[in-house]
Amino acid sequence: MDKLKQLESFVSVATRGSLTAAAIAEGVAPAIMGRRLDGLEERLGVKLLLRTTRRLTLTHEGSAFLEDCQRLLADLANAEASVSAGGVKASGHLRITAPGGFGRRHVAPLVPRFRELHPEVTISLNLSDRVVDIAGEGFDCAVRVGDMPDSSLVSVRLADNRRLCVATPAYLKRHGTPMHPNELTRHHCLTLSSDASQTRGWAFTVRKAQVDEVVHLKPAGPLDCSDGQVLHDWCLAGYGIAWRSTWEVESEIAAGALLPVLEEFAAPPNGIHAVFPQRKHLPLRVRLWIDFLKLHYGTPGFWQVI
Repeated sequence: MDKLKQLESFVSVATRGSLTAAAIAEGVAPAIMGRRLDGLEERLGVKLLLRTTRRLTLTHEGSAFLEDCQRLLADLANAEASVSAGGVKASGHLRITAPGGFGRRHVAPLVPRFRELHPEVTISLNLSDRVVDIAGEGFDCAVRVGDMPDSSLVSVRLADNRRLCVATPAYLKRHGTPMHPNELTRHHCLTLSSDASQTRGWAFTVRKAQVDEVVHLKPAGPLDCSDGQVLHDWCLAGYGIAWRSTWEVESEIAAGALLPVLEEFAAPPNGIHAVFPQRKHLPLRVRLWIDFLKLHYGTPGFWQVI
């Protein structure tokens, strides 16, 4: 007996609550549906449904198995749809999370564009600067910036991200341009306050004894804030030097509003990643979303225009 037909019949009977209703929907005799269920239970060695003359009741094992079967059949339908009509089709609900600042600038504008390509997909975007428990909170994918710690999650590197010191031309004209990280002590540095996440300070590559080493400095200044966007705004207003990610300042650098400082001392790049729970078969909508991000983030000039 066809295993897939057994699963389809089980789902049909369980969701309709009746052998007769499921048989009518499929156009077969109720006895055939009964034999399919008997064969499935015998093959699995477990009782899935308690059947009386009046009603059907799922066992504990049957309830758990029903969820797995529904997910499996939905994935199969998506797989078939992906090669039908000569094109790729995805459906279902996609739940995405990203950091607030990065998400507003470089994820949110892409969400409606993705849905234009895949109109049968609905999307929820969550923006939060906390580290979201993707699997525990039911998210399909997260976009994260920075080094990835070891975990049970799977990550795909979408693009490189560097941190640069930047300032306005007007600030540098007034105060001069530092030529070495040590000279930052003589400048107005716009830093994250101590209760923010940037606890190690600003990272630079400095040559020591003929070897390049990454060192961390904690410059000070008259202004600090726990919000990175505020530091960015203060920097654009000419109040000092800020240490910002390239995704945040490349458009201003391209426009000449900000100038990079100490570029030759920039630390090695970290990454922008798509992160998702460990799964044997990733849903089509998630795979297409990750490919969509890689395409856009890898396009020359993307970071300068958004």
